[in-house]
Amino acid sequence: SALLKGCRCLEIDCWDGSNNEPVVYHGHTLTSKIPFHSVIQVIDKYAFLASDYPVVLSLENHCSPKQQEVMADYLESILGDRLLTSTIGDTVVTQLPSPETLKFKILVKNKKVGTIEEGILRRDLDSHGETGEISEFENISDEDETDEKAPLYPKSDSSKRKSERRPSPPPRKKAKLKKTKIAIALSDLVIYTKSERFVSFEHSLANQKCYENNSIGEVRARKFVKHSAKEFVSHTSRFITRIYPKGTRTTSSNYNPQEFWNVGCQMVALNFQTSGVQMELQNGKFLDNGGCGYILKPEFLRNRNSTFTPHNVGRYSKPMSLSIRLICGHQLPPSNLSKTNKADPLVQIEIYGVPEDQAKKKSSVIKSNALNPRWDETFSFTVQVPELALIRFCVEDEISLVANEFLGQYTLPLLSLSKG
Repeated sequence: SALLKGCRCLEIDCWDGSNNEPVVYHGHTLTSKIPFHSVIQVIDKYAFLASDYPVVLSLENHCSPKQQEVMADYLESILGDRLLTSTIGDTVVTQLPSPETLKFKILVKNKKVGTIEEGILRRDLDSHGETGEISEFENISDEDETDEKAPLYPKSDSSKRKSERRPSPPPRKKAKLKKTKIAIALSDLVIYTKSERFVSFEHSLANQKCYENNSIGEVRARKFVKHSAKEFVSHTSRFITRIYPKGTRTTSSNYNPQEFWNVGCQMVALNFQTSGVQMELQNGKFLDNGGCGYILKPEFLRNRNSTFTPHNVGRYSKPMSLSIRLICGHQLPPSNLSKTNKADPLVQIEIYGVPEDQAKKKSSVIKSNALNPRWDETFSFTVQVPELALIRFCVEDEISLVANEFLGQYTLPLLSLSKG
């Protein structure tokens, strides 16, 4: 269902299963276990029905090297030519290819041993039974939001079902070296999307390669937005950066993706199974570009010398005045909660964007008329950074002075609005 909604980045939580068959489920929780091969079969079937553009499989890999080999075999045998197994053009990668050149390709995002070049040289050799080791310092972070997780801005999904997130361990005092064994067969399938643990913006600038991607938990990422937004924007202009929901969201709730789009994060992962404003913003944002699941970031988020930050837009401000005339409604659904079966409708018009542009205006309430309420009201907004702004129209039924019931909504990028 996520792929049919145009999602281009899926997180797959893989664990060792019985009979050497890897399984997919949310670890240490009550979710049912699905065989890894059947997940890949479904991806093969639905990957390109909604969009031709590349799909990234973000593997949250808890499997032993033996079962990682089984995963690699399934990826190759089920996906066939769709699986990207070598670079496009030069073997030495100095910049990422465009989504256009990767149409109809599926990319594996996982940790990788060594460089792309070494892996491609090994392609013709049988590497069964071989493993490599990755040593890395575990982060000294205030929250370990469950391991490395599962898009330009590919539309991205982090599926976690209810009552199933691992509790966070207590904060670590000092970084300890952790060694991870990875099957060479799986490692060699990672081309442009190598998972690399995030240390700091300075460390990335000095050491990170263009095909190495970071995943940062929402709490840590929010601190960066607040205290080092300029460095964050500089980082996302160079490297694909993925944000994932914190482990304590046991009900699969979602954060507001807007704050991470504002600093250029490409993969802002949401729980697709949870409806609400956050998913409505996601669906609205990706209406742009024909709903293909990829949209181009504004120039000030692509430029490596940009000084843009969401809190201080400065010279990047291109103020636009927006005037909306709300005329009327037709045949709105009556409230489930009203005794007379008639709604008292009102409309909220909301702008989501950089902090300065966040705004919400509310129409008057038309009493007992869901059939043809008429407002004839005009609302005016000034938007400083229209390239990042979304506009949301939300129709509600006033049940009491303190409570409204949701009737319907429509969200779209501000610059996709037709005039007149």
